[in-house]
Amino acid sequence: MTIEELEQIALSVRQENAKYDYELNVCMDLACASQGAEKLKDALVKAAEAGAKRVLVRRTGCMGPCSHGPLVRIDPDETLYSRVQAEDAYRIVASLGGALAAGLECDLHEHFDSQVRVVLENAGYIDPEKIDDYIARDGYKALLTVLTEMTPNGVTHRITESGLRGRGGGGYPTGLKWGTVAKAAGNQKYVVCNGDEGDPGAFMDRSVMEGDPHRVIEGMAIAAYAVGANKGFIYVRAEYPVAVSRLTTAIREARRRGLLGNNICNTVFNFDVEIRLGAGAFVCGEETALIASIEGKRGTPRTRPPYPAASGLWGKPTLINNVETFANIAPIVRNGGKWFHDMGSERSKGTKVFALTGKIANTGLVEVPMGIKLREIIEKIGGGVPEGHTFKAVQTGGPSGGCIPAEMLDVGVSYDALLKMGSIMGSGGMIVMDDTSCMVNVARFFVEFCMTESCGKCIPCRAGTAQMHTLLTKISNGTGTLEDLELLEDLCSTVKEASLCGLGQTAPNPVLSTLKYFRHEYIEHIIEKRCRAGVCAMEISAEVTA
Repeated sequence: MTIEELEQIALSVRQENAKYDYELNVCMDLACASQGAEKLKDALVKAAEAGAKRVLVRRTGCMGPCSHGPLVRIDPDETLYSRVQAEDAYRIVASLGGALAAGLECDLHEHFDSQVRVVLENAGYIDPEKIDDYIARDGYKALLTVLTEMTPNGVTHRITESGLRGRGGGGYPTGLKWGTVAKAAGNQKYVVCNGDEGDPGAFMDRSVMEGDPHRVIEGMAIAAYAVGANKGFIYVRAEYPVAVSRLTTAIREARRRGLLGNNICNTVFNFDVEIRLGAGAFVCGEETALIASIEGKRGTPRTRPPYPAASGLWGKPTLINNVETFANIAPIVRNGGKWFHDMGSERSKGTKVFALTGKIANTGLVEVPMGIKLREIIEKIGGGVPEGHTFKAVQTGGPSGGCIPAEMLDVGVSYDALLKMGSIMGSGGMIVMDDTSCMVNVARFFVEFCMTESCGKCIPCRAGTAQMHTLLTKISNGTGTLEDLELLEDLCSTVKEASLCGLGQTAPNPVLSTLKYFRHEYIEHIIEKRCRAGVCAMEISAEVTA
C-alpha cells in the first residue's frame, strides 16, 4: 500500500459518509453497553430506515462521560444525548433538523472544554472494527511516512524530541528506551505492548484497545521499525474479551491491507503482531513478570540488570511500552515532536488519560494536558463531589499510589509533583473520596489488594504486606496501639526499600500518604476508639461521633 492508496481509501470513506444527512454515533463501551446500548443501536437503525432523512448509525468506543450513558452524539450538529434508551430512538430520528429531543440533551461543555484529546482523538468517531474508519482519520499515515521518508534513527529522534514518557507508571523517557533497544546487539528483537491493566478503578487501556485498536498496532509497528524488531506481542488480560476480540479483528484487517506482515507498504520492513492472554495477575504489569508470562512461565519478576532492552523476551532485546504510550506515537509522527513537547509542563510533556471514578459527578475517561491542576480535573471536568458531600482526597496511581488531600488540589499534575506529594502518576487511575470515606480503611483496602496480588517471590513484599494489613486491621477495629502505628511506619520503610519489584516498592504508598495527611484519623481510631466516617466497626464499644 502507498500513501496515494491510503488517501484514496480515506477519500472513499468520506465520500460515502457525505451521502448521509446525519451520523448517529452510539457509544458501545462497557458502561454504555451494560445499560442497553446494543438494543439502542438496533432501535436507531430501524428508526433510521423508517425515516425520511438519510442517517448513518455507527457504533463507537468510549466517548468519555460514562456516568451519563448510554450516549449518542449526532453529527454534524455535535449534539450529545445522554441516558438514551431504545424507546427514544424514533423520537431522536424524528427530531433531526429540528428542535432537540426534550429530556435527552446533555450539557457537558465544561467537561470537554478543558480536555485536549491526543490518545482519544478518535473516541466516538470511528467504528473500532472497521479499518477504513481509522484510515479516514489519518490512520496508518504515520506508519507509511516513517517507512518511506524517515530513517529508524530519525523516528527515535522525533519521539525523543517530543518528551514523551512511558504512560504505564514508571515515566521512563520513551525515546531513550527506544534508542537503547535500537543499539542493542542481535538480529532478533521484539516489541511488546503491555495491556495488563490491573489497577482497581482503571480502564484507560481497555477503552483504547476496544475503541481504537489500530492506533495501538500502528504505534507498535512504528516502534518496531525504529528499534529493528520484526515481531510484536500484545499482552492483554483475559478479563478483557471485547478488547481481545477487537484487537484480533484489527490485526486481521491490517494484514489484509498489507499493513502487517512481510514487505509492508512495498518496503523491506517486516513486522507482525500476536496476542497473548494473561490470567489476571496484577504483578504481570511489571515488565520482567510480563515477559515470563509470555514465555509460558510463572509470572514473577526477576532482578535487573539485565534490563529487557538488552535481554528480554527469550533473552533477546525487547521494547516494552504500555497501550497509552503506543497510542501517542502516530500523532507525534504526524504532527512533529515539538507539537507534543509544547503541551504539558516542564518535565511532563503532552497529555495524560485518566479514569476518573469514585465520589464524583462525571465518572469516566478524561484526557488532559500535563500540568493541569487537580482542582480543575475534579471540580470542572469531573463536576465535583455530588449529593452535598465534601471532597476529602483523591487517590492517584492505583493501589500503589497515594491519597492527596483537599489542600493540595491546586498542584499541577505531573510525574514530579505527584511523587513529591507522596503519590505517583501510575497508569492513570484517579479515585475521588468524600467525607464518607475513612482513610484508615482506604489504606487497608489497597494494602489488602497488594498483599493478595503479591507473587510471593521476595519476603519483604510477601510477608511485609501481610503484616501491614494485620496492623491496619487492628487499628481499624479499635484494638490497635500507638506502638502498632510506629511499627507500621517502620514496616512501610522496610517493604519500600527491600522489595524486588515495583509492586512491593510502592505498596506502602497508600499508608504513608494517609499517615502524612490524615494522621489524625489513625489517632482517633487508636485513642478515641472511633471512626469519624462511621465505616469501621470497632470491637471496643464507643460512641461514634461526626
